[in-house]
Amino acid sequence: MPARAATCAGCHAGNGMVTQPAVPRLAGQSAIYLTRQLHAYRDGSRKDPVMSALAAALTDEEIDSISAWYESLPPDSAR
Repeated sequence: MPARAATCAGCHAGNGMVTQPAVPRLAGQSAIYLTRQLHAYRDGSRKDPVMSALAAALTDEEIDSISAWYESLPPDSAR
């Protein structure tokens, strides 16, 4: 797990398979999709009080690393 992804795990779970309906599962998601969403939160074109604040602190390299890591997780890793 990339160091900065530890913050993500607080809501999305360490394996990316959160069980809260309002929080998206990240395991197995496309890195391209996740990267675009994190950039959108960071630049303000997508808004969420929590995600916007967290993404604002991420570098491009951290966004790429987090996105690639979640993509590498199997989408059924909670089973």
